[in-house]
Amino acid sequence: METKYTLSNDTWGAEERDAVETVLNEKFFTMGKAVEQAEKEAAKAFGRQYSVMVNSGSSANLLAIAAMVQAGRLQPGDEILVPAVSWGTTYFPIEQLGLRMRLVDIDKETLNMDLAKAEEAITENTRAIFAVNLLGNPNDFSKLEKICRDHDLILMEDNCESMGAKYNGRQAGSFGVFGTYSTFFSHHLCTMEGGFVATDDKELYEYMLSTRAHGWTRNLPEENMIYNKSPNSFYDSFCFVLPGYNLRPLEMEGAIFLEQIKKLNRLVAQRRENAALFMEKIGTDERFMLQKETGESSWFGFSMVLREPDVQLRDRVVSKLVENGIETRPIVAGNFARQPVFGKLHATVSGELVNADYIHDNGFFVGNHSVEMEEEISYLKEVLEKI
Repeated sequence: METKYTLSNDTWGAEERDAVETVLNEKFFTMGKAVEQAEKEAAKAFGRQYSVMVNSGSSANLLAIAAMVQAGRLQPGDEILVPAVSWGTTYFPIEQLGLRMRLVDIDKETLNMDLAKAEEAITENTRAIFAVNLLGNPNDFSKLEKICRDHDLILMEDNCESMGAKYNGRQAGSFGVFGTYSTFFSHHLCTMEGGFVATDDKELYEYMLSTRAHGWTRNLPEENMIYNKSPNSFYDSFCFVLPGYNLRPLEMEGAIFLEQIKKLNRLVAQRRENAALFMEKIGTDERFMLQKETGESSWFGFSMVLREPDVQLRDRVVSKLVENGIETRPIVAGNFARQPVFGKLHATVSGELVNADYIHDNGFFVGNHSVEMEEEISYLKEVLEKI
């Protein structure tokens, strides 16, 4: 069956291809001046002082959490509250860096962490909340910031699915000590693979500059908060001061981003127009709940959850969509406590994950695009009406 409604669309034009060709002609392929400029433009767009570009949104999470540990903001064994529904690489850096995650149930309407249950989940070991803005939808940061203030917790943001979203006029990803972003193909902006961490914290920024590239000093400013650089440039070219990684992006990804970022406001506006149309056409189907918007969502995609529990109906709907050329997926990874890997993690669960279980069994997801989608959404409505 020909695919008539895809999960994502291609946002590239001739300008992105020209940017790649320019890099190829210059023959400097690892991160260089284009990546440096991309970081400046990203910081500006995301409402932050600093940003660090990496090779994926997953790496952005890894780098940011590693920097938090290396800077002494978090200690091995500290407990981090996380929503029970997210992508695997929200959770894995917490485990990999010796921290302990505690899963909190979600709100069935917004799909973000249930903040009342988050406050109940806090223990004497809790040091931070890693909030995830799911499928383009910001958290209620007024409530979330108050919880963190009241309990002396660090707020961190996984904003990989929500570039361009806003809460009270402020960019999602700019509320935590850091915010992470993805520029993978299916996301709001596409650099093939890629991601960013944005922050206002100079020390954290410098830890990330070193940790991103082997833990060496080469990418640190001459005057920095981590290490007094040697006047001997030969020695400093291979001087390692942190247990780092190689998470560097390609220069062509930086060049592509410089073209893509010019389109961000327009692409997000189009996604919001598509969402309004989706609510108008699909929202009339009383079998389904659609995601409730908090602030201004950038609508990564469209979740659909049965109002009445019926796993067989959900599976029948998914099957019919696939038969009719409509791509569909689970809502992110569903209840992550039900993923086979969960038993390998040092994690605890706060209470019962009732809503995470519900969307795991009764929900699915279809895509949103950065172009007008009346034809696709009308076709989806037509197919659903026949089920």
